[in-house]
This record gives sequence, structure tokens and C-alpha cells, in this order.
Amino acid sequence: MANLVNLESVSKSYGVRPLLDAVSLGVGEGDRIGVVGLNGGGKTTLLEVLAGIEPPDTGRVSRARDLRMAVVTQRTDLPPGGTVRNAVLDPLGFSADHEWAADAKVRAVLDGIGISALGLDAPLDRMSGGERRRVALAAALVQELDLVILDEPTNHLDIEGVRWLADHLLARRTALVVVTHDRWFLDTVCSRTWEVQNGRVEQYEGGYADWVFARAERARLADTLEEKRRNLAAKELAWLRRGAPARTSKPRYRIDAAEALIANVPPPRDTVELTAFAKRRLGKTVVELEDASLSVPGRQLLDHVTWRIGPGDRIGLVGVNGSGKTTLLRLLAGESQPETGKRIQGQTVHLAYLSQELADLPGDLRVLEAIEEIARRVTLGKQELSASQLAEKFGFPANRQWTPVSDLSGGERRRLQLSRLLMAEPNVLLLDEPTNDLDIDTLQQLEDLLDSWPGTLVVVSHDRYLVERVCDEVYALFGDGRAKHLPGGIDEYLTRRAAMAEPLPAPSKEPKPKSSAADQRAAGKELARLERALDKLSKREAQLHTALAEAATDPDRLLDLDAQLRDLIKEKNEVEERWMEIADSAE
Repeated sequence: MANLVNLESVSKSYGVRPLLDAVSLGVGEGDRIGVVGLNGGGKTTLLEVLAGIEPPDTGRVSRARDLRMAVVTQRTDLPPGGTVRNAVLDPLGFSADHEWAADAKVRAVLDGIGISALGLDAPLDRMSGGERRRVALAAALVQELDLVILDEPTNHLDIEGVRWLADHLLARRTALVVVTHDRWFLDTVCSRTWEVQNGRVEQYEGGYADWVFARAERARLADTLEEKRRNLAAKELAWLRRGAPARTSKPRYRIDAAEALIANVPPPRDTVELTAFAKRRLGKTVVELEDASLSVPGRQLLDHVTWRIGPGDRIGLVGVNGSGKTTLLRLLAGESQPETGKRIQGQTVHLAYLSQELADLPGDLRVLEAIEEIARRVTLGKQELSASQLAEKFGFPANRQWTPVSDLSGGERRRLQLSRLLMAEPNVLLLDEPTNDLDIDTLQQLEDLLDSWPGTLVVVSHDRYLVERVCDEVYALFGDGRAKHLPGGIDEYLTRRAAMAEPLPAPSKEPKPKSSAADQRAAGKELARLERALDKLSKREAQLHTALAEAATDPDRLLDLDAQLRDLIKEKNEVEERWMEIADSAE
């Protein structure tokens, strides 16, 4: 099978730093290649050389004759003064709306990327950077192509959009080269992995999980001084093998070698121990919303909601773009107040909030000085770190720690912001899209810190892997004025969203039969019985919460009580659903 693109001994440098050094590789028909590596390590440069956007300094790039290729990089190039229609549909030659509307593939792309919601006549010049990136992605995906090259395509998609993109790319025969830090996407879509490091490109079979295994195995066999990196890779592999069933069942794992490598690696975290420690630090009350309502123009985000976030809770908050996740997080952080009801914060709470906006940073200081300005040492769970050690975990090696803050890139400023946040030793963390601008190695370091972090955590993220890794519970905003708890996690969220998108059955033309008096009496008795059951369950729930607080120093007792509470909440939800069914039918 002939390659679509070949690189032969390609080198590319910026200044004195070689990003690609005599690299030779090829992209074949149908290849799906994920590109990983440190920020600034040459991933985007490799894509731009492959695509012909940048010429190599030395070496040769050859492409198949009549190659149909589309490229979506972080330099979004859209027609100035144009509209969505000009960028996406005009190149396809549609002369009327009914022509493109009849094309199922085009409609699927516009809906899947969320372009339909923007409107075909929306002017590009007024769009945010994220919206422009989605338009550019849609413009590429509506074409018939041999090769598509994507740089961080998931950055501005919600969880649904990421899954749609993965399904779409898997269904096509188009070859793919993609740079992304979204590990779920890499593992789902890619069959090969390229790691760009020190000017070289190492090639691996398989997706993210296989790459993690290969990297951990390579470090073990080399027996070098990379102990910290080896431990992290082994811990990540332990998560992959013990975590979500979809990952543990992959047949291509070399099972014996993988099990030997993680034999002495503890689980990512001891939830019971961390919860007990969090209760000692935080007490009973952390952050609570009581009968809270909150709206934005044209929409009710919360409608008389009561939500109690307790000590040690680790919550992932999901929803489509624009559903109000950031607004709700700001309310939890105390940066805004509810329109009705109240927000309650415990007296012992030391809250830190990472917003999507870059906080003001001291531009006159250097990186290490900016971190030491908060504190010189920090204890995060069982780890005690100096400011310099924490800086290194977030991608600032010793030679970068004396870089002036004013000279940092956007991604580096984000990492510094996160370092300063953790240096303050909060016991409640609210994180809004913390994975933005972080490479995979830095994400592993962040997750390693959060694994042993004994506080309350609420994370808004489109990174499915991060949410599944660091959170124990998932809540979702579906647009009904509630924050809905989803015991089934992100899979349940996607299932519910898919059901919401399905058309409702046509209403029956026959009138609904009226309930007889006997039926109504029976329904009334059943409702009364269910209400008594709910009262009993609510009292028992309150008793269990009290018992949990009293058992803060007894891990075995905590584990038993936690299991009882989960069973009770499940039973209570079932009774509530039954009550609603009967109440609806009685009407």
C-alpha cells in the first residue's frame, strides 16, 4: 500500500533549537495516527511540515499525486468578511439550501460539530476563536478526502462533540494525523502513535493505552534514572488496567507483561481514607446551594435547586457548550449570588477557583519567584513539595524556572496559574476546563497530585478521561433547571443526551381515557404509601450522614456506612420515579 505523504530525513529548527532532526516516516492510506509529546516539543511543527504549510530546512517531503487533503491547525484560516455558509458550503458547490439539506453527510457534520446552532449566515468576523475553529473543522469534514490533518480538534468541543467526532472519523476511510491531549479520543480513534521528543519521532502500534504501556516498559528495560517518569507511567497503566471496562478488555495488551509492570502499584487513590481526612479538615458543611435559582438571558439554569457538596466529594460537571457549567461554577465559588435561595460556605473552607480566563500574574517576577510568592513549600495529600518541585511537575524544568513571567506563552501562564493555586493549599478546588493548554505529561502530573489530594473537588471538563480518572460522581446540566446526579457517569450522560435528541412519537389522535373514580382512589393510596416510604428513607439518609461524620476516624466503619448510603439513595431515587409515574397517570 503506497504512502500518501513521506518525510525523508527532514529537519526543522527555530533559532538554535532543532524541533525535527533527520525524521523519516510516512502516512499510509487509512492510517489513524495520534501525535503526542510535550508542549513546544515539535508536534505542531511536524503537522505543518506534513501539510506543506512550513517547508523543511533539510530533507524531502513527497505527497501522492492528486492527494485530497484538508488541514485544521491552531492558525484558523477563514475567509474575511464571510459567513458559515461561505466557509463550509460554498466550496462544495451547492447552489440552494435544499441541495445541501438533502445531503445526509453534510447535515450530520453540521449538527455533530454544533455548526447548525450558529446559523449558516452567522458572520465569521464576530465569532470567538473556539467557534471559528469549529467552523474550520466542519469545512474540512464535509469534504471527500484522502487525508485530514488536525491540531487539537477537541479543544472547543463538549463531551458529546468529542464522541461524535471520534465516531465520524472511525466510520470514514480517510487517513488521519491528529495532535491532541484528549486521551480518550486518542485511545478510541488512533491505531498508531507518534511521540515527538528531542527532535525525534518514535513510532508505536496502538493508541494511548498501548503507548503508555510501551513507555513504561521502555523505562523499565532501560533502567535509567527516570524514576519519577517511570512511576507515573506505571501508575497510569494501573489506572488503564483497573479502570473503565472498555479499556481493560482490549485484546492487544500483552497481559502478562502489563500485570508484572503494575504488580506493586497501589490504586490511584484510597477514597475512604481521603474522605475521612477531608471530613477532619472541612467538617460537615462545605458548599451548599439551598433553594437556589439562577438564570441567564432567555434561560433558567437553576430552578429552586438544593445541592449539598460535602467533604471529600469529587464531582465532574458536564453539559453541552452553553449549558451554564461555568456560570454554575462561579456561583459555587461565590463570585455570583443566586436570584432566590442562598449559597452557604463552611467556616473551615479554603476555596480555590481556576477559571478559563488567565488570571493576572506578576509579570515583573520570574516563574519560581511567582510561585514562591504564594508559599515556599506545600503539602498535597501525602506529598510535600518545594515550590521548585511543584513547578517541575507542571512543566517548568530548572532552566525554565527563571524565565520572566511576562515572556511565558498562554499555555505556560495557565500552568503557572494552576501551580500558584495549589501552592495556597486549598481544601476545596473548583476547576473550569483545567486541561486546556496542558500536554499529556503535565496532565499525568496533575492527575497524580489530584489522586492523593484530600479535599472537595468540582471539575468542569470536556476531557472525558480526566473526569473518569479523578472524579467519583458525575452531575449534568440538561437545561431543565436541575443539576442531575448520574450514577452511570458519562456513559449515562451520553445515553440521556441521545434520547433527548430523538424525535418524540406523534401524539395519539384518540382522546386519553379518563381515570375512573376507583382508579383515582387506588392511585391516591399508592401515592400516600410512597410518600410515607420517602419520609422514612429521608430520615434514614439524615441518620447515615450523621453517622458518617461521627465515624471520620474509623475507615472500616466509613466504608460500610458509605455502601449503605449509596444503596439507600438508589432506593430513594426509584421510589421518587415511581411516585412521579403514578402522579402523572393520575392527572
